[in-house]
Amino acid sequence: ITLILTTITMALPRTSINAIKIKLDNAVSAKDPRAIAAAVNLPAFPKIVGAARNSGVAGSQHREHLKVDGVDWSNVLNPLLDAHLAIQSNDLAQIYEAQSSLHSSLNHVLGSSKGNWLIPALHVVCRNTHRAAALADEHVNRSTGNRNDHKRLQNAVTLLQASYSKTLNDRVELRPNEPFSEEGSKKAGVLYIVNQLFSMYFRLNTLRLCKNLQKPVESRGIHESGTMGEMVTYRYYVGRLNMFEDQYDMAEQNFDYALRHCHHSAVANKKRILNYLVPVKLLRGRLPTSKLLEKYSLHEFVPLSNGMRTGNLMEFSEGLMKNQDLFIRRGTYLLLEKCKMICYRNLFKRVYKIVGKEQIKLDHIAKSFKWLGMPIDLDEVECILANLIYKQYIRGYLSHAKRILVLSKKEPFPTSKVIKQ
Repeated sequence: ITLILTTITMALPRTSINAIKIKLDNAVSAKDPRAIAAAVNLPAFPKIVGAARNSGVAGSQHREHLKVDGVDWSNVLNPLLDAHLAIQSNDLAQIYEAQSSLHSSLNHVLGSSKGNWLIPALHVVCRNTHRAAALADEHVNRSTGNRNDHKRLQNAVTLLQASYSKTLNDRVELRPNEPFSEEGSKKAGVLYIVNQLFSMYFRLNTLRLCKNLQKPVESRGIHESGTMGEMVTYRYYVGRLNMFEDQYDMAEQNFDYALRHCHHSAVANKKRILNYLVPVKLLRGRLPTSKLLEKYSLHEFVPLSNGMRTGNLMEFSEGLMKNQDLFIRRGTYLLLEKCKMICYRNLFKRVYKIVGKEQIKLDHIAKSFKWLGMPIDLDEVECILANLIYKQYIRGYLSHAKRILVLSKKEPFPTSKVIKQ
């Protein structure tokens, strides 16, 4: 028996085609920014279940014609119809193919249009392109067992970069809070697209490309002229970049801004910000309250915070080890490792208070480690103390011959060196 596989040519029902076509036609004819955005938006994407599948539906099924005010919108309408059909067929790969064609066509229409009335539609299309690419890649990766196939997301980056260029290079001056119109600047769309690209670069681990966006945006002050949501998202991503570059003071400022200005009901977004703000605060000597950690279910930081507060190195180390995979995925593990020095400092401060004098035998400190269930020898104690003295977390000096730590009589454990202002 010979089995012949053929590609099925399908299309949406005529009633659905007419409804989508009329909605887009009316929105574009009225030059209504929000209505156009709603017209090019897509229904909810299908969930990823099982292995990747192909619906057998070929691309570019629809051959409709739409011309509005002398501009051909057929190349926007047809992939939009294809995307609706692919969603009904639960074909994630075909959804992305149709969405990418839609995005490319809208970029072309945007480039030849005056004003910024198409910016809301561009934002919707950028978001959907990003989502469709990420879902399609994940779907393929699940079936092949390959985690590193980001072919569609990498292709989507080029589409968003084209959108970024068309908006950034608009010659019309940007006026903050100006309504979308035929006279407005396309630069009003830059910050949202930059945030989408930041998210994609982080997912692809190509953080070096973020600087190519950050410099022109900040040199033109665009990062301060978006909606509050866009500015909060921008500060969040820039804070993460600062963190990876060891610029912890800048990271703290950006995360603080993002948290303060995040919408009060956006609890999930606040938690996302705190996932990075808390480690930066810990390193800079500011410990979160138990009420904050409980409110946002940040239970992974409880043993770290308690360990640092009391100098309980065992609790800190166990908490770090227990959530190691989570912290590595977030990229905060090495930062939290550095917090161990503050934990050491607070442990030694407790020993100092118990001993009650400025000269402390290293043997006493070694016994505190043994009591915690983490025995170390005197050479290791000396090495840790030398680092703490170098960082100015402790004021004093070591007598190697006598195996004694000699502390300063005036503020031997300076708070100002731990808690950065």
